Amino acid sequence: MPNDTRPKTGQEALELLKQGNIRYVDSLTNTDPCMQKRPELVKDQDPLAIILGCSDARVPVEIVFDQGLGDLFVIRVAGNVVAPSQIGSVEFAAEKFDTKLVVVLGHSHCGAVTACVEALINPEQNYSPNLQSIVDRIRPSVYNLHELATANGQDVDADELVDRSIRANVRMSVSQLKHGSRALEDLTNSGQLLIVGAEYNLETGKVRFLDA
Repeated sequence: MPNDTRPKTGQEALELLKQGNIRYVDSLTNTDPCMQKRPELVKDQDPLAIILGCSDARVPVEIVFDQGLGDLFVIRVAGNVVAPSQIGSVEFAAEKFDTKLVVVLGHSHCGAVTACVEALINPEQNYSPNLQSIVDRIRPSVYNLHELATANGQDVDADELVDRSIRANVRMSVSQLKHGSRALEDLTNSGQLLIVGAEYNLETGKVRFLDA
């Protein structure tokens, strides 16, 4: 949103959301196939994929994959980290809707991964306990990369470390989903569920699937 139109207060932001919802409701009577499909979703949903993505506002998952209402079961959390609530959400969708695909979607310039890298480079960096809990979940995927980068005594290229850490974090989340749940492990081992990682590039809009 351009700075000259960005709301200055929470109340102004709330009004923008209210106006947006009015426009959305008005559009429900148009001929857009996506909108015509909406009444079918009141009773049930049949998502073709489960997406565990980052909360970053620049990565709107349905838009990135050109999908409509009800097509994706989206779970968003800063740093696309895996915690019990995320695992439970994936289990729910895989078992309830028989969805066959899970994509862990990271993205370039991820703020949560950057925060973790900054904490490793500068141990004096302080975060709130809740933000620190996210950093701590990302840390294992970044730590070895940081150790390798500093092993020869040279200065760390923070941008390069962040880029590599984003992909390492995605791969770690994929592994945690595959092996952190008996239900998901059974589904993947039997071939009923595919879990893959991916990275969205903010500059190009392209999604690169990792090891798929």
